[in-house]
Amino acid sequence: MVAVVWGSSYLAAKEITTTRTVLGILVLRFAVVLPVLAIAGRRKLRALDGVRLRGAALLGLILAVIFLLETYGVVHTSATNAGLIISLTMIFTPIAESRLRRRRLPRAFLAAAGLSVLGVVLLTQGAGFSKPSAGDLLMLGAAVARTVHVLAMSRMKSVQDGDALSMTSVQLGGAVLVFLLLSVVTPGAGGTPWDAAGSLDLGGWTGLLYLSVCCTLFAFFVQMWAVRRTSPSRVSLLLGTEPVWAAVVSIALAGDRPGLLGLAGAILVLLGTAWGRRTAETAPIESSVIETPIEPVSRAQAT
Repeated sequence: MVAVVWGSSYLAAKEITTTRTVLGILVLRFAVVLPVLAIAGRRKLRALDGVRLRGAALLGLILAVIFLLETYGVVHTSATNAGLIISLTMIFTPIAESRLRRRRLPRAFLAAAGLSVLGVVLLTQGAGFSKPSAGDLLMLGAAVARTVHVLAMSRMKSVQDGDALSMTSVQLGGAVLVFLLLSVVTPGAGGTPWDAAGSLDLGGWTGLLYLSVCCTLFAFFVQMWAVRRTSPSRVSLLLGTEPVWAAVVSIALAGDRPGLLGLAGAILVLLGTAWGRRTAETAPIESSVIETPIEPVSRAQAT
């Protein structure tokens, strides 16, 4: 269910957002759920020390960059493209981790990565070969930013042993402050969140509440509940179906027509990311020739 709502979030965001209202919509989306998160985790929020607060605030800054790139990106491309391109995070993260730890990835993983990249090329050329759209490039940047966020969470000692609920609340709060500041100081940003709120009709408010309640609050709490009752590998596998649902929802509800090239590209992206994720989880990473090898991160830490 979390994968389904996250997959549908790209279309929901695209339906209610314009270039001029991105910042205002982002403020409203997360400001709605922040009080609930703060109340639910108020005791552990008070217990956070300065080191953890600063670590979570830094992650919040990265999170703000991710949502800015994703939301501006989905405004300028199809929801299908957005959901599939962002799935490249599953390829980028092991590659970046291997470089940081000076380890060589298996050849099968590199082949899977190449398959995914080829899929993205075909996906963005569904209507015939041309330059990728600005939205496609922004979504590619969002996938890179997601990779940075994952690596930061796994490597920052200040956040590794922090409570998930309170750390997430601080991250979202920091991201909202960034959005609010940008909406005030950026010329042509579309005015304040109140202006964005005034521009929404009943359908727009329904979409905003869906993003806030279902795609943020519901998804976060359900993920926390579920990960304690099943294995991390199964959670990863199920959440990896997010781009599939993004494509299904966009084609069924928005009438996206990726064309034959785009369809072939979508299939290659899904095959490549699934193959790459399985290879990264099961195949040993070969050591490169270095004088002081670094021990690989455990699967639990990586998750």
